[in-house]
Amino acid sequence: MTVGGRDDCRYPVFVGCDDEAHSLHMAGDGTEVRRCIVELCRTEVESRLLRAEILGHIKRVIDFDAYAWLLTDPETRVGSAPLAQVPDLAGLPRLIRLKYATRVNRWTDLVPNSCATLAEATGGNLSRSLLWRELLCGYGVTDVASMVFADQFGCWGFLDLWRIGGSPALFSGAEQAFLSSLGPNLTHALRASQAASFAEPSLSTESGEGPTVLLLSPQLAVVDQTPESDVHLRGLLPTGAASTPIPAAAYNVAAQLLAIEQGVDSGAAQARTHLSGSRWLALRAARLVGDGDPLAAMIAVTVEPVRAHARVELYARASGLTPRETDLLHRLARGLSNRQLAAEMQLSPHTVPDHLKAIFSKTETNSRSALVARALGAEQIRRG
Repeated sequence: MTVGGRDDCRYPVFVGCDDEAHSLHMAGDGTEVRRCIVELCRTEVESRLLRAEILGHIKRVIDFDAYAWLLTDPETRVGSAPLAQVPDLAGLPRLIRLKYATRVNRWTDLVPNSCATLAEATGGNLSRSLLWRELLCGYGVTDVASMVFADQFGCWGFLDLWRIGGSPALFSGAEQAFLSSLGPNLTHALRASQAASFAEPSLSTESGEGPTVLLLSPQLAVVDQTPESDVHLRGLLPTGAASTPIPAAAYNVAAQLLAIEQGVDSGAAQARTHLSGSRWLALRAARLVGDGDPLAAMIAVTVEPVRAHARVELYARASGLTPRETDLLHRLARGLSNRQLAAEMQLSPHTVPDHLKAIFSKTETNSRSALVARALGAEQIRRG
């Protein structure tokens, strides 16, 4: 079953590579495939399509049977916007819950932009992994190659490739090295795709309505939800009109809450994710107050527009702004003039334009108004 993408994403998708190069490097060292991926990473491609195209290229030189590639909130590292092909879609809540509860090769502990394997991490004893022991062994998974994509601006996603049976059963050192060589380019591309979403035109359907809520059981089954939740969930993970939308982003923040309660991780149970147009949503998970065992109480996941300060911070990270430039952008979003910026930041009035030029270059904007419009978005500007 495929989540968050097209069913045909499991098959190679060739972009800018001729058949001769394909035939040559299926039996070669992957140099041409790497070149194609690097070129693709330099283009402006929507994040789901970008990941699907890259997976198609990787499939040409590395065999894998299932995958999960999530974007993450750069600060909390909680996943959202999954692109996945897994054996059992009905078991997705359990898969996500176990993924967050498993300490072995947890993406929050991996070396950024470097491939690690489950076989290596467990010394060949895969049962040391909770996820494998409780779920993946039932699918016949023999190894998992994992990567986290992070830089000095934050964590932008993580990828798991599963190998199920077959031969070879394990990912080789050469395959790990190939994936690791792609790390920096993939990280930059994921961050750039997030930055590009801020430049998308506003949609007429965008509005500033209040939060929507989903109630989940401790096992992450949907118990109830407000009527507006359906619209948000379909936007977060495209679903057919006749199908029930999959609350994968809600599962992720709720699973992070469970991981915090179990002492596996200390990051906040929240994530910001792009919906559509210029709109970004914030998801947060919290336990309801129960009369009995607090860990048996339901989990509430709220979904609401990202607030102005958090949105500006996210835009600055995605655009690769320095701490000084980020500080200036926050003040610019408050409507300060150059003179006021200089006074508050203790800068020379002649220095502020230089900082602004640097920000314009990194964000591909050409004016203060365009920059602020992207940073705040249509909803925040209407509210202002």
